[in-house]
Amino acid sequence: MGNLFGKKKQSRVTEQDRAILQLKQQRDKLRQYQKKIHLQLDKERLLAKKLLQDGKKDKALLLLKKKRYQDQLLDKTENQISNLERMVQDLEFAQIEKKVLDGLKVGNECLKKMHEVMSIEEVERIMDETQDAVEYQRQIDEMLAGSLTQEDEDAVLAELEAITQGDVELPDVPSEELPESPERKGERERPRKKPEREMLAV
Repeated sequence: MGNLFGKKKQSRVTEQDRAILQLKQQRDKLRQYQKKIHLQLDKERLLAKKLLQDGKKDKALLLLKKKRYQDQLLDKTENQISNLERMVQDLEFAQIEKKVLDGLKVGNECLKKMHEVMSIEEVERIMDETQDAVEYQRQIDEMLAGSLTQEDEDAVLAELEAITQGDVELPDVPSEELPESPERKGERERPRKKPEREMLAV
């Protein structure tokens, strides 16, 4: 039924993950085997001591030979555990390296796409246009700044200083009343005609 409603989700567990898990399981089994052998050796050591006390030297010697063989097995087991742990570490580090390489690959692809969009020629063209625009603006600024001579600029500054201090001679205000405009004159005459209309109406 699940396949009818959607695709089966892809497992995130890789082959490397499974291999690491199996190696760790084997390592744990070897460690359990080591513990079992250590307990058995302790018992056999006590048993060999008891046999010697009972005068059973041959049996005690045979038991010690067996113990010696098991000691050699423990050494081999320890070497196998070391090899398994080293392999686990190598696999885990290889996974990290793969992720780093994948990241580098994605980064390189992004850089290639960016380089396709903006080539060296395009960058040089933009830089040239920017430089031209800056130079053009500089020329305009120089033209505007050079429209007045140094004498004119001094005069402007002097006038500004005079205005600030109130020493500028402004033109006199005319004392005579200014003539009225025809429009304002007509507005004044209109109220005078209003009483005449009222008298006619009476």
